[in-house]
Amino acid sequence: MCRTRLLLAVALTAPFAAIAAPRYAVVQHYAIGEPGGWDYLTYAAPTHRLYLSRFDRVLVVDADNGKIEATIPGTDGVHGIALVPKLGRGYTSNGRADTLTEFDLATSKVLRTIAVDGKNPDALIYDPASGHLFAFDGGSHEASVVDPAAGKLVAKIPLPGKPEFAASDGAGNVYVNIENTAQLARIDSVANKVTAVWKLADCEEPSGLAIDTAHHRLFSVCQNQRMSITAADDGRHVASVAIGKGPDAAAFDAARGLVFSTNGRDGNLTIVHEDDADHYRVLANVPTQVSARTLALDPDHNRIFTVAAKFGPRPAPTKDNPHPWPSVLDGSFTVLVVDYANHHH
Repeated sequence: MCRTRLLLAVALTAPFAAIAAPRYAVVQHYAIGEPGGWDYLTYAAPTHRLYLSRFDRVLVVDADNGKIEATIPGTDGVHGIALVPKLGRGYTSNGRADTLTEFDLATSKVLRTIAVDGKNPDALIYDPASGHLFAFDGGSHEASVVDPAAGKLVAKIPLPGKPEFAASDGAGNVYVNIENTAQLARIDSVANKVTAVWKLADCEEPSGLAIDTAHHRLFSVCQNQRMSITAADDGRHVASVAIGKGPDAAAFDAARGLVFSTNGRDGNLTIVHEDDADHYRVLANVPTQVSARTLALDPDHNRIFTVAAKFGPRPAPTKDNPHPWPSVLDGSFTVLVVDYANHHH
């Protein structure tokens, strides 16, 4: 590019640069180690704790220094962690045991186990409008609704396919991606019934889901390297933008109008800016690490936490396990903290 065009380009982009997000980067690595795979992670803003699912247990980690504070045992096949601060309790979805584990948020001690009567409870969210937990059963294509105060299953909601992640609008609707049909289902969280099923445009195999409750927008991240954006009121396709390969989680930062997608195959974090309710643009693809596919947002300090590991050789297929995961190399499991590149707490 010749110098005059370069100067002109810089002059034209300068006003936009001022409103763009600061440059994000991985600013810290917490070496956690410990054996086993992982799935979702959850951040508790009041206590600065990270809850990391590790197959048969949950690690409770100080988000500011990476130290393991506690281990929540007995969570066989754990996927998700949902927190209910007003009850002082947290819950895990145990995909192999078909249960939820209830634990004390202050002490991390296990309080009880709740059967969900569904197969492979995976994504788990708390819905403030109903005061209920929604566990999405990937093996039986339904949602199990649990009253956390009573510690019991109160409803089961059949779904049109295999549920992936879900989001609540806090006003009586829960939305869930249906992975195998590329649909989005809306659930009335008080009546416990599906009220709409919408086809997702420009999307294959949606996984992560985030919501902008102020503008009524849903962000589904899909395996065809697209984020599909849907109007929560009527299912209208609003926009789609390019993301990396292998996403499994999304988050929305309402204060900054940013949507995040962790892409495990590419090993990057796509950051999307919401210019307004109907217009979106990719700000950056921040390098993370291959396998970093799930995330938790710290909305108070602009931080994103993701987790990754290095892998050894893939074990030989067996009849019981025809597509085995490669083994996690000892000591390689790590929390990555993504923040403004020049920002330290």
